[in-house]
Amino acid sequence: MKTYWRLPKGVDELLPPRAWDLELLRRRVLDVFDLWGFDYIDPPLIEYLDALLVGSGEDLDLQTLKVVDQISGRQLGVRADMTSQAVRVDAHSAVTDGVQRLCYAGPVVFANPVSAQTSRVQLKAGVEIFGAPSIEADVEVVGLMLEALRVAQIHTPVLLLGHMGIYRQLVAELLRTGDLLADNQAQLFNSVQRKAESDIRELLGAGALCDMMVALPTLMGDPDVLTEARRVLAGAPQGVLDRLGELALFAERVSMHCAADIRIDVAELSGYGYHNGAVFAVYHPEHGRALAQGGRYDGVGEAFGRARAATGFDMNLKQLLVSGEGQTEAIFAPLQLQQELRASQRQQVEALRAAGSRVVSGLSEGEAAPSGCVHQLSYVDGQWQVESL
Repeated sequence: MKTYWRLPKGVDELLPPRAWDLELLRRRVLDVFDLWGFDYIDPPLIEYLDALLVGSGEDLDLQTLKVVDQISGRQLGVRADMTSQAVRVDAHSAVTDGVQRLCYAGPVVFANPVSAQTSRVQLKAGVEIFGAPSIEADVEVVGLMLEALRVAQIHTPVLLLGHMGIYRQLVAELLRTGDLLADNQAQLFNSVQRKAESDIRELLGAGALCDMMVALPTLMGDPDVLTEARRVLAGAPQGVLDRLGELALFAERVSMHCAADIRIDVAELSGYGYHNGAVFAVYHPEHGRALAQGGRYDGVGEAFGRARAATGFDMNLKQLLVSGEGQTEAIFAPLQLQQELRASQRQQVEALRAAGSRVVSGLSEGEAAPSGCVHQLSYVDGQWQVESL
């Protein structure tokens, strides 16, 4: 039996009315981005593979579908993330010496589902700020992220703050002292992501720096945990302490400007490996995964010949989709067989649509009103009236 109608595993489609719900959500989120002064871009779904993977780690490479371009013979990738595309736009397509704010909302495709319940096709919306190295840029991105979630009806979110520089500086020192082998960096990163203290200890062994790395995943909780982090990392290299200070300042500024339940995770390592500064993610008790996440990734544009300060976030709008909005109720206009009434009916239909009503025109005699039509346009006593069905 032929099964051409089946979709690939992990690929879904949205039908009425949820498809319209998603489009309305996309518009609301983009309206928020526009109100904050971000310019909309629409980069292509496919690009040369090396451009899509700029600055990223192995995770993004594994999630990117790859094909061979029959024209150039080069490898193409179907995007699984849009940040590198925004970096390319800032570096080449829309060059400016000042601060540039870009936003986007479009589909991305994963080679493999993130979980059994997650679609491989997501609708990512996000923003990026280029050319602004100050902490104020990160605070603005966090504020916009929370506002976008608010219009998506996400209330009382939990905001998780971290700083990739703490981990990176500690790894650099472990490599310098020989406590960590270069070949084990990816394994260590994975172990810290999973907060597997025993695996970290097995990789590093004993020593003051090793103890700090083992303790890193435990340094999470309310902002007061920063006091404990200062104690645990007191003997760390100055670079680690500087990044810890940046995280503390970031948390303070965010708490001043953003209404959210703030948590700290000193070992927050989410994302695709290109972040190198403050990172952030939003969670909610009703959702099992992060609803939005982002961070600072200064210098990633160097691969395109233009290294700039950069920070941003993105979110999967499909994950935020809730039922209940749907399309508006429609008016059914049956096919008018009398020639003398057809023109006036058409004028009435146009007037109703111009006023914002949804009108479905009949296409054959005796056609029943489609689902969703709760009113009908009828000719009564010499005039057109909208009546309940």
